[in-house]
Amino acid sequence: MNKWAFVSDFDGTISNQDFYWLVIEKYFPEGRGLFKRWKAEEVLDIDFLRTVFSSIHQDEHKIIEDILSIPIDNGVPEFVRKVQESNGDFYVLSAGTNYYIDHLLKKHGIKDVKVFSNEGYFQEKNIHLTIDETHPHFSKRYGIDKSKVIQELKKEYAKVYFIGDSEPDSHPAAYADLTFAKNGLQEMLRERNIPYVPVETFKEVENYLMSKGVLV
Repeated sequence: MNKWAFVSDFDGTISNQDFYWLVIEKYFPEGRGLFKRWKAEEVLDIDFLRTVFSSIHQDEHKIIEDILSIPIDNGVPEFVRKVQESNGDFYVLSAGTNYYIDHLLKKHGIKDVKVFSNEGYFQEKNIHLTIDETHPHFSKRYGIDKSKVIQELKKEYAKVYFIGDSEPDSHPAAYADLTFAKNGLQEMLRERNIPYVPVETFKEVENYLMSKGVLV
C-alpha cells in the first residue's frame, strides 16, 4: 500500500462558482429564499439541490453552455497531472452531481479522475438526480456521504489528502490524513479542533506537497 490519493470537493473548490448559484442567478431568482431556508437548516441539502436543478427550464445545449462558462482554479489541471505523475490518484468528491462535473473536467482536459457524486441526468429541460438509498455511500441529507467515501479510500491508500471549502466538507475532513481548507471550511474546522492547512488555490497545495516530498 504505497500509493496515495488526493480527494477534492468540486463546487467552490475546483470551480470558482457553485453551479447552483449560476442557476439561481440566471433562471431561478426564487431560489434565493430557498437558499436562506437551506442555510437555516430548514431544508435538506439534497432537497435544495433537487429543487434548484429542476428549475432551469432550458434546452440541454444551453445548460451545457452555462456549465462550460463556470471558471475553475487554473492550477487544477497541472496539479492533477503532478499527482498522477507522483504515484497518486486524484478523485473528485462532490455532493452536487456528476452531470456538470464531467463536462467541466472534459473541457479542461482532466483525465483518469474518478468522480464520487450524485448521479444526474437531463430530462424535460432540467437536471434531475438519481439517489439510490441502498448505496453504501448514501446520505439522507447530502445524497452522498463524503465521510464514508474517505473512510473507504483509506483502506486502499497509505495516505489520503482532502481539500474542501464548505460545511459538507467538514465531515470527511475528520477522516482524511491531511485536509486543505478554503473559505468557510477553515473556521468550521478550527471550531471543531480538526487540523487543516489553510489555502486559497491549488498552487498553494502543490507548493505544500512539493515541500513535503509528496509531489515530484
